[in-house]
Amino acid sequence: MLINLPSETTPCLGRDAELAEVRQLLREPGLVTVTGGAGMGKSRLALRSARGGDWAGFDAVCWADLWPVQNDALLSASVADALRLSDHTSRTLVEALCDWLGNRRVLLVLDSCEHLLETTRSLVADLLTVCPRLTVLVTSREALGTAGEAVVVLGPLDPATDGFALFEARATAAGRPLRDTTERLLATRLCTRLEGVPLALELAAGLLRHRTLQEAWDLTEEKPEALDRLEAGPHPSRHGALRTAVGWSHELCRPVERLLWARLAVFPGSFDADLAALVCLGGPLTADTLREALTGLVRKSVVVLHDGRYRMLDSVRAYGRMWLRELDEEPAVAARHAAAMLETSRRARDGWLGAEQQHWYARMRDLFHDVCLATRHLIDAEDPTALELIGNTAFFWVCSGHLHEVAYYAQLALEVAPPDDPRRVRALWTLGLARILQSDHVTGRTHAQASLREAFAAGDTEGVRQAVYLEGLAALLDGEPITALSRADEALRAGVPAPRDAADRPAGATRADPPRPALTFGLMLCGLVRVFALTGAGRLDQARREAEMQREVCVDLREFWTRSYLDYQLALIALIEERHREAAGHARDMLDAKQRIGDQFGIAMGLDLLATSWCAQDDPERAVVAIAASDRFWSAVGLLRRGTPEVLPMCALTRARTRALLGSAEYEDQVRRAQTMAPDSLLHTVLGQQRTR
Repeated sequence: MLINLPSETTPCLGRDAELAEVRQLLREPGLVTVTGGAGMGKSRLALRSARGGDWAGFDAVCWADLWPVQNDALLSASVADALRLSDHTSRTLVEALCDWLGNRRVLLVLDSCEHLLETTRSLVADLLTVCPRLTVLVTSREALGTAGEAVVVLGPLDPATDGFALFEARATAAGRPLRDTTERLLATRLCTRLEGVPLALELAAGLLRHRTLQEAWDLTEEKPEALDRLEAGPHPSRHGALRTAVGWSHELCRPVERLLWARLAVFPGSFDADLAALVCLGGPLTADTLREALTGLVRKSVVVLHDGRYRMLDSVRAYGRMWLRELDEEPAVAARHAAAMLETSRRARDGWLGAEQQHWYARMRDLFHDVCLATRHLIDAEDPTALELIGNTAFFWVCSGHLHEVAYYAQLALEVAPPDDPRRVRALWTLGLARILQSDHVTGRTHAQASLREAFAAGDTEGVRQAVYLEGLAALLDGEPITALSRADEALRAGVPAPRDAADRPAGATRADPPRPALTFGLMLCGLVRVFALTGAGRLDQARREAEMQREVCVDLREFWTRSYLDYQLALIALIEERHREAAGHARDMLDAKQRIGDQFGIAMGLDLLATSWCAQDDPERAVVAIAASDRFWSAVGLLRRGTPEVLPMCALTRARTRALLGSAEYEDQVRRAQTMAPDSLLHTVLGQQRTR
């Protein structure tokens, strides 16, 4: 079973009745919505309900954080991420989600939907209509209002019982446990004054790191000054107790902490200290004062630190955004955030061809929502650097399954960019890459050719090679290895290959070959196309020699993406030449590399070859588990199976032979048992298997 849930950073206290009610409702398919004001603990209750329930018989229990999603268009992408669906088709994501869920028994939690209410309502209605065994748990400040929705309303805690217990626990965690009856009575009065609102109680307990309980009580006698200034504007919550508690925290912050609080509110999701420094430095916030201020905000419970990353709760972030507007810094901080994402993407691009590649794949996955926000900011400002940002990010995102978002933002960026901007080359390439990987080869080739024409006209050698790689990729997938080989050979020569239409060549353009250049991203990609094309053309000895040489370069560079596909080709060549044990070794190496960068599409391809090599070694017990894992990963990318033409018949024969060796009943039973496992666990099992005979 796939379980994709966040860890619990603090225990859920009280709420026993609501917890029991929610868990009971979740046993049946349909929609359950937990509603309540800001700070009532909706997310915490939902997480406790999901983590502690008995989900025997479920295929998956998954959690989608929607609080970082700033754009309705990204809702489906966030849900797909939660379900580990990396769709590689040209369907809409809603269609892909409906198809993937199908008749599966799944619990899907959508946390913090109030800012995406209409879109969430539409998506949930579509999913529940098509997927009869789906259960959806939503947290929102208001119900979705759909037919059949079960609503659980979350109000304040009883100040004298559960509210007091929460305050006492958080006070102890702050290092200031209640010492005697007098303090316990005063704490009860404080909980009553705060109306039992959980987040207000937690913020009040956080004050005890710097104030006595009596001083915290005295604060309740007066409304914070901050609220007098902001009373006329929108508030993070209409609930006075929470608003007041947030205001106390703000007033007790030092000026640099208040400034940092406001600037941190620009982040849509979690962030680390390095990113905070990139965006928030300036004025009184120096490198030293920022570190001190961030530590202070954590101590005051304004910022939560978990596993090296920081985040703000929605209400606290909303308060910070109010102050950012009050300081008239919102446009400037948004621009700094976009600039930080652009600079980070450049470093990721420059680090792709080397030892940092694995780090940058993980980093760009973590920054998904930040890059989306920054790209949207640049597009809205009609800033052509949006072309560069999405181009730099594309190769990282496609491995993470964000093909729809890559295409969406590339298209938008191209629409607002000047027609003569040289950065259009990479954006056109990005759009072509997305379309080809979504199996729309015709459109993909059109964009690749447009990218090639613009790169050639600009004398952009690297852009030309990258465009030729796309042409070659599409040709390989369409069963045209000779075409792919011809274009790759032209690109690998030091000269710049022209577009196929010679009329597109600018006057005076030369085809003379300068000295062979240093290895680049484009050269690496074209070299890979050449190896694939040589294999497809049946020139196996040459393909193997070149693959082995290129692989040595990748090992020296500690680069994994290209190396993994070279291992794929070496495994395929070994299978064709009936060197089955060697093929299995290369397939394992490919899977190891693909795991490192999180490429589900590549994992599915590698599992096919591993299953084939084990079947050819008369080891159907291992082969059938690899087949089941392959099916699981192909399902996760929305495809039945894909690859170059010489691979697909091999896969079909492997399945037929494995079934014959085991018998249909045993084959089906083992496939069913294997597919009850989570994909990561299933892959781990495949790679850990020993030979059975």
